[in-house]
Order: sequence, then C-alpha cells, then structure tokens
Amino acid sequence: MPHKSGFVNIIGNPNVGKSTIMNAMVGEKLSIITSKSQTTRHRIMGIVNTEDYQIVYSDTPGILKPNYKLQEKMMGFVGTAMEDADVMLYITDVVETLDKNQHYIDKLIKLDAPILLLINKIDLSDQEKLEQLVDIWKKILPEAEIIPVSALNNFNLDQVFMRIVELLPEGPPYFPKDSLTDKTERFFVSEIIREKVLLNYQKEIPYSVEIEIEEFKDTENLLRLRAIIHVVRPSQKGIIIGHKGQALKKIGTEARIDIESFFGKKVFLEIFVKVSKDWRDKDRSLRNFGYNA
Repeated sequence: MPHKSGFVNIIGNPNVGKSTIMNAMVGEKLSIITSKSQTTRHRIMGIVNTEDYQIVYSDTPGILKPNYKLQEKMMGFVGTAMEDADVMLYITDVVETLDKNQHYIDKLIKLDAPILLLINKIDLSDQEKLEQLVDIWKKILPEAEIIPVSALNNFNLDQVFMRIVELLPEGPPYFPKDSLTDKTERFFVSEIIREKVLLNYQKEIPYSVEIEIEEFKDTENLLRLRAIIHVVRPSQKGIIIGHKGQALKKIGTEARIDIESFFGKKVFLEIFVKVSKDWRDKDRSLRNFGYNA
C-alpha cells in the first residue's frame, strides 16, 4: 500500500471549535481552549503517524478583521494555511452568522484542495434546523463535503478522520515519524500560561498579553522555568499582579499544575510581569514572539 501524507488545515471564524477538533484529531491537547476569541494566535501543527500515513493538522487563529499588526500576522497564518492545504477543514457551527467574513468564503470557492465543511455544535440544534443549515451551505460551498459534528461529544469525528485518510495524497512523510508537533517545549509552556491569563482576566487584559519563557532548564527530576508576562500598559501590570500578588500567584499555581501534567515531572515556575508598550504593533517584538507570517 503506498504511503500517504498531507497537510490538513483547519480554518474558521472565532469560537466555532477549531482547537477542540484539532486536539481531538491529534489525541493531545496542543491548542489551548477558552471561550474567548483570539485564543489561538499561531499556526499550530499536530502530527498523526501510522505506518501507512502521516497527517499534519494545522490549527489556525479565528478569522477576523485586523486592528493592529499582531492580528495581521495572525491572519497571515490563516492565509498560508489556505495556500498549502492538501485537505481543508472549514469549521462553522449552528449559531454563527453565515455571511461572516465572506471574503474567506470567496477564497474557499476558488480552492483546488478538497474541502470538508464541518458544522459543529449540533448538540445545540435540532434535526430540522440542521437540515436547513446543510441546505444553505450546499448552496454557498457546492464543492464542499458537509459533515455535521459535535466536538464536545466527539460525534462524527471518526467519520471525518476516515474521510481525511481517503483524501490524503500519496507521498513520503514531511516530518520524522515520532514527531507530534512542529512547536517547541517552550512554546507549550508559554501557551499554558497564556491560557490561564485568558481564563482569569476580562476585558482587554487577555488580548494585551504575550508570554516569554526566559529560562527553561530541564533536569532529570525538575523542570525549572522563568516566564515573563508582557503587557501594554502599567495599569495592566497592576491588574495581572493583583492585591499583594494574589492574582499572579493564582495564575502561577494553575499553570504549574498543567505544565507538570504536560511534561510528567515536577516544575518550579517563576512568573514576572513587564510593561512592553505597543508590542502588538512593533515588528521586532512580534518577530521575537514568533509571529513570522
């Protein structure tokens, strides 16, 4: 049997369940998940290997209209994912507005790669409404294969997986067969910490934050980490730290527990907060944080 391999790229609007589907397909939590938009900022690859195939999934940021350079870089990841897809997963759900970000729908119509259009969150709908939605999407994207799913309940994801394997082109693997992702261990530490910021703070704070891992020392029994939370304004620094440092301590504790689970060893984690004015609009800062799209 010829070996198959390909890039299966996931795009869609914010909060439709892209990261949940990605993690389910890979079988590991590689993308952080919260109810806030812009949770995913990078293109994150998750790799599934067998003797017969290699599937390289890519989770991407939710589609939006950029307001600053960081968001422009985020949409650059989406654009790249549309260009190199062997199979495209376009994720929508039963509640979002259908004509949202129409220009990306227009790009999908012109796409040469096969498109699997997944209608997520069907547990929030009924059969009649779902059938109406399927009919509408058939008219919008007639070339797409539509599969209703519930990422929360793991419904129909096995069908999606089997269809992906069928659609993969023949070819050698792109990555070593023992690879799980293209991202570094430092990246996942920073994402775990950023997830805790997203979950614990409201308003503009989560969108003003970037995480830098300044120290990463991995010994046999202990992972020693020092992280910096970058914020845009001094007032945000005070909010992150909280009264007598209690808010920052809470983030540190929650992040440490997840990092220990991720790496399977004890973790010593220090977190500091630094004001980096306008980092979201500075090319140098964005490059340093890995936004190279």
